[in-house]
Amino acid sequence: MQKLLGKLIITLLGWKLNKNVPKEVYEKCVIIAAPHTSNWDYPLTMAAMSMFEVNMKYTIKKEWIESPLGWLFRALGGIGVDRFAKDGSKKISLVDAIANLFEESETLTIIVQPEGTRSLQKKWKTGFYYIAQKAQVPIVFGYLDYKNKSIGIEKVLYPSGDLEADMFKIMEFYKNIPAKFPEKFALDERFTKVK
Repeated sequence: MQKLLGKLIITLLGWKLNKNVPKEVYEKCVIIAAPHTSNWDYPLTMAAMSMFEVNMKYTIKKEWIESPLGWLFRALGGIGVDRFAKDGSKKISLVDAIANLFEESETLTIIVQPEGTRSLQKKWKTGFYYIAQKAQVPIVFGYLDYKNKSIGIEKVLYPSGDLEADMFKIMEFYKNIPAKFPEKFALDERFTKVK
């Protein structure tokens, strides 16, 4: 049903799908969702991912998943993050908490928006990189090209441990992707020039 609804949305809005990543890669990975400048980004991404048969998740505080509205967050792909160590003794970093989710799951695809907001940001959040590195999973480049009405998952990056070099590769990819509102999208200035 979800796949059929996704196909209907993509077809009615006139978008093309582009998937150049094998299924076994995106069954356990972190997907970058960029550019993120519009409220349309999420429903379009959900529609495309359902057609790609990607069981996409986004992270949310565990307390929200356990709240009365938890069913809605889960239905929309939310997965609760527990910030405490497995024995419950101490608080752990968000990176460690999400990496633990990968360790506990046979398949898990987490989508992240490194810009963090639809407003203009000149620095991306790099937590997604450290999550993928710690969990030993690939980073997949997801995109919404509003100019050409193309949505897809295009490229795979296995974190090398050299944040600067890897982020430069990510910026090189996204520099040619037109956002819905180009004035609200910026690459991370820290990683746009090779040093």
